[in-house]
Amino acid sequence: MRVEVLMPQLGESIVEGTVVTWLKEPGDEVRREEDILTISTDKVDADIPSPAAGILEEVLVDVGATVEVGSVIAYIQTDAAAAKVVPTGTASTTAAKTDSGNGSVPASISAELPSASASSEVSAQTILAAHEDADIADLRQMRSSPLVRNIAQEHGVDLSVVPGTGISGRVTKQDIMRFIAGETQPLPATAAPAAKPSTTPSAAPASAAPVSAATPAASRPAQSASYGEDRIVPLDRMRMAIAKHMTESRRTSAHAHTVWECDWLHALSVRERLKTSYRERGVNLTVTAMLVQAAVRALKAYPILNTSMEGDNIRYRSKINVGVAVAIDDGLIVPVLKGADELNLLGIARGVNDLAERARNKKLKPTDIEGGTFTVSNPGVFGSTFGIPIINQPQVAILGVGGIKRTVTADENDRIYVTRTNMMCLSFDHRVIDGASADGFMKVFVDSIKKFEES
Repeated sequence: MRVEVLMPQLGESIVEGTVVTWLKEPGDEVRREEDILTISTDKVDADIPSPAAGILEEVLVDVGATVEVGSVIAYIQTDAAAAKVVPTGTASTTAAKTDSGNGSVPASISAELPSASASSEVSAQTILAAHEDADIADLRQMRSSPLVRNIAQEHGVDLSVVPGTGISGRVTKQDIMRFIAGETQPLPATAAPAAKPSTTPSAAPASAAPVSAATPAASRPAQSASYGEDRIVPLDRMRMAIAKHMTESRRTSAHAHTVWECDWLHALSVRERLKTSYRERGVNLTVTAMLVQAAVRALKAYPILNTSMEGDNIRYRSKINVGVAVAIDDGLIVPVLKGADELNLLGIARGVNDLAERARNKKLKPTDIEGGTFTVSNPGVFGSTFGIPIINQPQVAILGVGGIKRTVTADENDRIYVTRTNMMCLSFDHRVIDGASADGFMKVFVDSIKKFEES
């Protein structure tokens, strides 16, 4: 039996995937649940297992190609004797075949052919070729992935002039990035289909109108000035996703900000007291875990910050799922601690440890980075006094945490002492949250740190 291998949906918001590498080749024997390829999405990379045991009979999607979720990308033949292996490298050719491959003209355009009695030098092949040119241009423009179309829109590129290496001339992410970097030249303008010849023998042929040369400059992104030995490096998948999401957030939310100072002297002493007992249970008690606990308490007091805006409605989330921004080698990712409101400090610390470790080792699952209702970002670990973060859509607030430093202050009796403080910046969506609610949230938050108690 021939079993389809489909491009899986790795998360509720993922609509397409890119084949990074095939771990098996046509003709290889595979076991059920054995990884056969690696795919990449705008969130995570993942190895995809075989849906059945048998022979990898045919690969339909080449490395680097992006296809929609649910597309057939390969076939597994469970009956080894019946396997008809298609060699690697024929995927695009096979998929690009049209109904006209046998030389016949499709019925949809047969009406445009002149009758046998008409005096004409226009052949069926000429009309067919014109239609195929138009179809390929349409495919490049319309059948490219949403990611590719977004990249093209961001850079002002007309996809119809980008050379495509995908199925039927489809423009892949690699194609658009090479074009933006100036590594490929724009395609010439597609010629218009030949006009139907006149059936009047005495009619003189009209002079062909001059065809102007393609003007790629109008379709190419604006080029900045070059200074000596410049290097042009295409954005990788993660950086492109970050750029897209940050730009969309700025366009979507009415960003407003409030900055508070937070006293950590007591909280850090509690951490020192608990670290050993936590370590004995295999858990590292981090400042991030303490931040998450304080955020949960403040979100319970001000649930308007644990919402999302949907049209003319506000959705109040039933769970508190806190995203924790983690810096990795090639960018930033925000795994989500689900049900943080149901965890004690030990559970929060264990969950934060696990997510951070898997994020740095690229072992996160798509479900690990979905469903967040509030985000904590801690640029303070890099020495920042404080950052002004951009909201992680569709959330309505994000907390930026500055570095903890020794500072000199005075108590209520004007006695001077040395303490440990940092600055906190809350970015919030002013469409949903007023300043009073934002500052109320921050007061609960900083008080929870100043008077920290283990939950």
